[in-house]
Amino acid sequence: MDERSEFDRWFGPPATLVLQPTTLCNLDCSYCYLPQRRRLHQMAPATVHAVATSAADLTFGGGTLDVVWHAGEPLTVGTQAFAQMLAPFDALRRDGRVQHFVQTNATLLTPAWCDLLARHQVRVGVSIDGPAALTGRRVDYRGKPATDRILAGISLLRDHGIPFSIIAVVGPESIDRPEEMLDFLAALEPASIGLNIEEMEGTNTAAVPISVEQAERFWRRVLDWSAAPGHLPVLRDIHRLAEYLRLVRGGHRDAWESRRIDPIPTVAWNGDVALISPELAGITAPAYGDFVAGNIHHRSLAEILATAHRLRYVREFMTGLNACRQTCSFWDFCRGGQATGTSRTAPSPAPRRRSAASPGKP
Repeated sequence: MDERSEFDRWFGPPATLVLQPTTLCNLDCSYCYLPQRRRLHQMAPATVHAVATSAADLTFGGGTLDVVWHAGEPLTVGTQAFAQMLAPFDALRRDGRVQHFVQTNATLLTPAWCDLLARHQVRVGVSIDGPAALTGRRVDYRGKPATDRILAGISLLRDHGIPFSIIAVVGPESIDRPEEMLDFLAALEPASIGLNIEEMEGTNTAAVPISVEQAERFWRRVLDWSAAPGHLPVLRDIHRLAEYLRLVRGGHRDAWESRRIDPIPTVAWNGDVALISPELAGITAPAYGDFVAGNIHHRSLAEILATAHRLRYVREFMTGLNACRQTCSFWDFCRGGQATGTSRTAPSPAPRRRSAASPGKP
């Protein structure tokens, strides 16, 4: 099988398009992987229009795209600039071809922001790791914890009737305290909760290791918590496991196995496009260079995807998927995992695929 056929066997059309409106973040979380979060680079109008044109091409004929505004902190651009960024997608949104998501630390939310998000039907994901003791590494550049400001932003969302999801990083503080973390997060009344065990990736190279035993114990306790009466928020990770079991045990294994990987094109502030994982945008590595598959100003997303099989990191990812399929007892469910990050709980035979960080989706 040639490389193009191999790519088409693994990857489907993109369902998620990640956009980086700015590199700047107003927080300085100790586990952040972003190398340019202190710098103010902002996506230009011409770049946004080029992305919208590509989105129109990708959804021509009935396709849909989740457009995820993510990394650094999207709200640092201000309401006026963000409204201008959303405007080129308006016709696509009204036609049901585009749905907007924003992943935010919520500290900059105001009533004006809530009005803008509601007007454009933007689904919101909030990053918070639990109560103050478990969110202590989300700090600003003065080292001041951001928990109270995050909670104030969540209160604004609730006051304005805007549903939100939560993504929580699970680190050494919370790996042995899942019930405390989940009780707190559930009390905030999110639509769903996603749990990401901290990894060493990007600039986060000195994380405290989490052992296999700790991770297994954590997930067993999460399962027990989710099974208890009255725990209403959808846990993204448990939802996926339940879906897998429902399909496989119900005699619909083909429906599960036929799903292909989302290539997740990610457009950086300057138009550079990375594939497979948003965490690869803006990152360099000696073996792979900058992971740039092309630039939206010179080639459309469709054109970039048409030659994706020629990229070394994409080819090696596919090789890794084949290796996982042949050797790993968890393949049937995991199907290759995520493409970035270094697991501290087990060695990885290949780059791993991170699920799209679409806020509001389990």
